[in-house]
Amino acid sequence: MEEKLSGLEVERNGAPKPGLARGRVWRKAFCPDNTGSGVLQGFQMSEHNKENNWSLALLALGVVFGDIGTSPLYALREALTHANPRPGIPLDVLGPISLMVWSLVIMVCLKYLTFVTKATNKGEGGMFSLLTLFRSRFGHSGPGWVLFIALAAMFGAGLLYGDGMITPAISVLSAVEGLKGVNPALGEYVVPVAVAILVVLFAVQRFGTAKIGVAFGPIMMLWFLTLAVLGLINIGKHPAVFAAFNPILGLDFLIHHGHESVVLMGMVLLAVTGCEAMYADIGHFGRPPLLKAWYIVVFPALLLNYMGQGALVLSDVEGSLQPGFHHFFNLAPKPLLIPVILLATAATIIASQAMITGVFSLTQQAVQLGYLPRLRIVHTSADVRGQIYMPQVNYALMIACVALVMSFKSSSALAAAYGLSVALDMFLTSIMFFLVAISVWKWPVWKAGLPVLVFLTLESGYLAGGFVKFFDGAWFPLAVGLFMWVLMKTWSDGRVILRDAMLRGRLPTDFLVNEMKSNSIIRVPGTAVFMSASAEGLPLCLLHHLKHNKALHKQVVLLTVKFEEDARVTPEDRAVIEEIYDEFWRVTLSYGFADTPDVFADLVRALGTQTTVKPQGISFYQSRELLLTTGPGKMAAWRKKIFTFFSRLARPATGYFELPPRQVIELGIQLEL
Repeated sequence: MEEKLSGLEVERNGAPKPGLARGRVWRKAFCPDNTGSGVLQGFQMSEHNKENNWSLALLALGVVFGDIGTSPLYALREALTHANPRPGIPLDVLGPISLMVWSLVIMVCLKYLTFVTKATNKGEGGMFSLLTLFRSRFGHSGPGWVLFIALAAMFGAGLLYGDGMITPAISVLSAVEGLKGVNPALGEYVVPVAVAILVVLFAVQRFGTAKIGVAFGPIMMLWFLTLAVLGLINIGKHPAVFAAFNPILGLDFLIHHGHESVVLMGMVLLAVTGCEAMYADIGHFGRPPLLKAWYIVVFPALLLNYMGQGALVLSDVEGSLQPGFHHFFNLAPKPLLIPVILLATAATIIASQAMITGVFSLTQQAVQLGYLPRLRIVHTSADVRGQIYMPQVNYALMIACVALVMSFKSSSALAAAYGLSVALDMFLTSIMFFLVAISVWKWPVWKAGLPVLVFLTLESGYLAGGFVKFFDGAWFPLAVGLFMWVLMKTWSDGRVILRDAMLRGRLPTDFLVNEMKSNSIIRVPGTAVFMSASAEGLPLCLLHHLKHNKALHKQVVLLTVKFEEDARVTPEDRAVIEEIYDEFWRVTLSYGFADTPDVFADLVRALGTQTTVKPQGISFYQSRELLLTTGPGKMAAWRKKIFTFFSRLARPATGYFELPPRQVIELGIQLEL
C-alpha cells in the first residue's frame, strides 16, 4: 500500500522518474497539511481573505487583547494610589487618567498598530522577527555595533519570559481580589484560590486550546461590553471626567508633582501592557482584524471604563482612599458584583492563556533559530498547525507563577515588579524599528526618527518609573531576562563550537563514493537516513556506523534540516535533493522559524520523486554527543559547562522532529568543545 501511495505522489507532483542524471539537484514543493497556505499558526488564516476579518477580529479579542483588556482591574487603581488624590483638586485624578488615555493613543494606536505592526517577517511579528529583518541587511556577520544590536534584541526577547511569569500571576490575583468586596473576611482566601486557578490553568495546557479557544472571543466580547457599561453607568456621577482627554492635564500633573510623577509613569505603563504580545501575535491574524478589534471594541471599552473609574473617584475622593475601596469592582452595583468577579476571573484566565501560548511560540522560534536547546513540543491539534504544548516550559512557568503569587500576595505588590521589563522591551522595540526603517526600508532618518523620538520620550518615562521600583520587585523580570540572554548567547555560541568540532572529524563524500564504486562495502536492503547538522561532508554517525557494522543500506540519505531566519519557507523551497551516486542522496529540508516541521512526511515525499521507498523500512541514524569542556573552543569554561548541561537536557534531533521512535538509532560520539 505504501509503495502504491509513493507512486501516486510521484505522479501527482509531476516529479521526474527515477534514473535521472546523477549529481543533478531537484527542488520539490510540498504542502504537508494539504491545506494550502491559508492555515498558519494557531488560529492563523490568510489576512488577504477579507471575509474572515470579522471572525478573526472576534478571536483576536481573546488571543491578542486579553492582557491589555484586563488592565482596568489594577492599572488606574495603582496610579491613583500613588497619586494620592486630594479632595477639591481634580488634577490629582484627571492627570493620571489623561496620561493613561494618551499612552493608549500613542503607544497602541500610533506606535504598534500604525508603525511597528508593518515591520513583519513574512507576516510574523515579535522581537525575533525584527532581529531577522535587521540582520537581513548585514547577513550573519557585520560591524561590531550590528552584533551589539543583535545581542540587545536577544535580551529583549528574554524579557518576555519574565512578563510571561508575571502576567498570569497579577491578572488572576487582581480578579480574585474582588472577593474582598463581597466580604472582607474572604481576603485570606485570595492567595489560595489564585494558586489553585493557576495550577489548574497550567495543568490543562497539555490538552491544547483548540476546543476552548473558540469561546475566548465571545467571553472577551462580553468582558469588553461589561467594561463599557460599567464605565457609562458611573460617568454620570461626574461627567467632568471627560476633561482627561486634554493632554495638557497629564503634562501639568507631571510638571507639578516632582518625584511622584516619575513613580506614576511606572504605574501608567500598566495600562498598555500587552502591546508586545499584540505585535508578536500579528502572524496569527494579520493587521486588518487587529485594527477592527481595537478601534471598534477594545479601545472604546477601555476609555469608557477608565473614565468611569475616574468619575467614581471624583464623586467621592475621600471614600476612594479607604482601605476597602476597589476602583474597578466598586463600579459594579452590589447585586452584580459576584457575576462581575466571575467574568473578570474568566477574562484574566484567557489573558493568561494568551501569554502562555505566546511563550510557547516564542520558545519554539528561539529553538528553531538556534538560540535555545531543543525541547519537547507536543502538537495538540491534528488539523491546525501551530497549536503546540511544551511541557518543560509549561511547568517552569507554573512554578514561577505560583511562587510569585505566594511571595507578593497581592496584585499591588506584583505591579511593582511588572513595569520595568515591559518598558525596556518597548524601548528596545522602538530602537529596532528605527534601525529596520532606515537600514532595510531605506526611510530618511527624519521620517523614521520623528515618531520614534515621540515613542522613546514616553518610554523613557516608563523606564524611569520602573527603575524607581527596582528593589520592590522590578529586579525579578530583569533577572529572568538576563538569565535567558546568557542561556541564548551561550547556546548559540556553543553550537558554533560544536559544529566546528564535528567538522574536524568529517570526511568528504567522495570517500564514500569511491568505496561504493569499488564494491568494498557490503550493501543490505533498506533505507538509511543519517542526520547531519551540516550539508557538507559525511556525518560522524555514518562513519561510526560503518566502523562498527561494516555494512551500508542499499539506499543512503544524508539529511540536513535547516531553519531559516525567515518566518516561513515557501513550499517551492522546502526540499533540495541531490543525487550523489546511485541510490545515494543528500536531502536538505528548509523551514522558517514559525513553521511546524513535518520532517518524516516531507522526506518520504522528496525521496518519492527519485525512487520507490518504503516508509516503514527507513532507519534514522543520529549521533548522541558526549561533550567534554577540554577542547580548543573560544568560550569560557563556565559557559561550556552550561552548554554541556543543557545539551544533556535537549532532545535529540530525531526526537524533536517526532520521527518514528522504532526507526531511530542513536550512536554515541565523544567530542571536545
